[in-house]
Amino acid sequence: MKINEIFYSIQGEGKWTGLPNVFIRTTGCNLRCSYCDTKYAYNEGKELTINKIINKIEKYQCKNICITGGEPLIQNEISNLLEELFDKKYNVCIETNGSKLIDKIPNNDNLIISLDIKCPSSKMNKKNQFKNLKFLKKKDQLKFVINDKEDYEYAKKIVQEYKPPCIIFFQPVWKTDTKKLAEWIINDNLKVKLGIQLHKIIWNDKRGL
Repeated sequence: MKINEIFYSIQGEGKWTGLPNVFIRTTGCNLRCSYCDTKYAYNEGKELTINKIINKIEKYQCKNICITGGEPLIQNEISNLLEELFDKKYNVCIETNGSKLIDKIPNNDNLIISLDIKCPSSKMNKKNQFKNLKFLKKKDQLKFVINDKEDYEYAKKIVQEYKPPCIIFFQPVWKTDTKKLAEWIINDNLKVKLGIQLHKIIWNDKRGL
């Protein structure tokens, strides 16, 4: 697998916010979102065997693993890596951008799928695979990155139409108006959770640790 970086830090997004995680960032992404904050993962990285990946994460003595990207689902060996992590009793969250079908991801009690749905400001919303919403389970999580009112209304419509069974996060694009997004959620009485990128509040845009 081509890996951009492996590091140990605090999870800043989603259900595991605030928990120490080992992050496995894969190289390569099939999307080019307007607000992307990990452009360095488009091409940078090196080939590692699954055994080498496991050896690197074991030194951190942490059972929470976040597989992120780039886009992990474009890696041919991703299912093999997941199965190895499950065998070793790791808790895994895999973050995917919503453009690839998630139905072939190996199912496991220790797995959380973190699915993005891209809003219009990303310029990638035509790549969304809405079929994925029917594959989500209660333990998973769904994320919308919100830049403006158009994004918010787009996300709200999808939530109301599909009624996902899992927790839903509305996350403001970094350095946009979080207060305004909070007010929209409150005014519409939406059953979603405001997501804040805790790692950026702590370390700003510093890469890894």
